[in-house]
Amino acid sequence: MFDLDNWHEIYSSLAKNRLRTALTAFGVFWGIFMLMVLLGSGRGLENGVNSDFSGTATNSFYIWTWRTSKPYRGLPSGRRFELSNRDTEAIRHEVPEAAVIAPRNQLGGFRGGNNVTRGIKAGAFNVMGDYPQILDIQPIRIVDGRFLNAHDLEEARKVAVIGSRVREVLFTDDEEPIGDYIKINGVYFKVVGIFTPRTQGEQSLRDAETIYAPFTTFQRAFNYGDQVGWFAITSAAEVSAEAVEEKVIALLKRRHKIHPDDTRAIGHWNTEEEFRKVQGLFAGIRMLIWIVGVGTLAAGVIGVSNIMLIVVKERTKEIGLRRAIGAAPVSIVGQILLESIVLTGLAGYLGLLGGVALVEGVRFGLETAGVNAQMFQNPGVSFSNATQALLILVASGTLAGLIPARRALAISPVEALHAV
Repeated sequence: MFDLDNWHEIYSSLAKNRLRTALTAFGVFWGIFMLMVLLGSGRGLENGVNSDFSGTATNSFYIWTWRTSKPYRGLPSGRRFELSNRDTEAIRHEVPEAAVIAPRNQLGGFRGGNNVTRGIKAGAFNVMGDYPQILDIQPIRIVDGRFLNAHDLEEARKVAVIGSRVREVLFTDDEEPIGDYIKINGVYFKVVGIFTPRTQGEQSLRDAETIYAPFTTFQRAFNYGDQVGWFAITSAAEVSAEAVEEKVIALLKRRHKIHPDDTRAIGHWNTEEEFRKVQGLFAGIRMLIWIVGVGTLAAGVIGVSNIMLIVVKERTKEIGLRRAIGAAPVSIVGQILLESIVLTGLAGYLGLLGGVALVEGVRFGLETAGVNAQMFQNPGVSFSNATQALLILVASGTLAGLIPARRALAISPVEALHAV
């Protein structure tokens, strides 16, 4: 490998027919180039989809109520029922696998907008009654002040944490919101914190228009009694959210006298299940990308192998002479393998650089232009993928040279000397 004569011979062999060498190398270049582009694009798509889960814990689930669809214990179907504070305590005591239990209320119901005013300014914002534990399920960034705490709940304080959009609408740039008051449906609340959401896209805009108030204060101020709108719950470590969800639903069905087979009475959404589906989908996409990329690369490698067979045939007399004067078989095989590896490796490495450069260029262009492509974010090729591709290149070059090398080894000196 370190013999300069060998490298000079490799160069002379590849440069002898530049067009043939270039076309052969292009097949390998294109295969690895497309693999890098596909991997980078797949990563960008995966990042975009995963960003939808960035604003919530992936081991969480949500539970709310619908109408019953089956009669049970003398109660008719189509019956409405409500969750309550007693359900919260029951879940805490009977489902120890639930790590975080956050009962929630929303003024006006799901997606309801409410009249919030400050002086002559007003806006329709989402008003939530929450526990401090909601941050463990739906994290946010506190940019000023603080979030709700246990004392706010115990004393039913009339305090509020407002989103960045709420601050823009109700306050001017030179006004300090912290310590000031806003009025929600006629009830005054003191602003104690300002936050920005961690979600992306349209959901981020909606979250920025949210106001958080203590759960106990919310129930008293807006006459909700002990009503709970829905539950946000996370599972404990090493316990699936699906298993905890099933236990909570079964408990609520017993407490509210709902038929065990009634699948419509209690609505639910399992983030862990949806996240697992997405991860399974992208695992399949990654596998498909590797199959397509390696398949394209294999076509180029086959071309290299064919060309090396032609090279061996062209050099039959030379190889025979080397055999006749005592050249070791390993030196002949090594020469052919090294030529194959050099051609495949050089073309593949250029393809790898070109593919990574294109992917990084697209990412730089998106960031520079300020494009917020929700479903396509931060495309890139990981170091492990690049390493795997390089290992495939070396293996491919070796395989491409095996058949020509064996063909060269099979040439007898007598036949070679008679070759034209």
